[in-house]
Amino acid sequence: MNLIFRLLAVILGATWRPKLGMQDVSALNFRVWPLDLDLNLHMTNSRYLALMDLGRTDLILRAGAWPVMRREKLGVVLAGSAMRFRRPLPPFARFNLATRLLGWDERWMYVEQVFTGPEGVACSAVMRAAFTKAGRLVPPGPVLEAAVPGLVKLDAPGWVADWAAVEQAFAG
Repeated sequence: MNLIFRLLAVILGATWRPKLGMQDVSALNFRVWPLDLDLNLHMTNSRYLALMDLGRTDLILRAGAWPVMRREKLGVVLAGSAMRFRRPLPPFARFNLATRLLGWDERWMYVEQVFTGPEGVACSAVMRAAFTKAGRLVPPGPVLEAAVPGLVKLDAPGWVADWAAVEQAFAG
């Protein structure tokens, strides 16, 4: 992680910001700093991915999944993503990163992340992630239910299932 100060801010902020439900939206506000820029003088594509890690971290911490993950010695692995860049984020622009869990199946969790800048949506992405233990995938349902007792299973929208099928076919 090359965003250590932003990571620390997310971790510390999670201790005093309101708790979230597993199906709530995590909203983080950032600014584009000079080290976030590429040669075109807008936020570089790789920085979006790094910041999305912070959005997922905030959701894990504030929705209560972290204590369960620590107790069960679980990790999280990102297995696939699809991103759409719509407009650039210029130097020093303020922007919001919204992260929400779209749903899960027996293997994967599907997460949507949207960057919104001064001119509207800059980038939107869908991610496929999984809990892991000792190098093996762990079904997300029991972990999420342990974090939020009484959680009702959330099925991802149909377009996410279509995307997941393409991801699986692409994996070869």
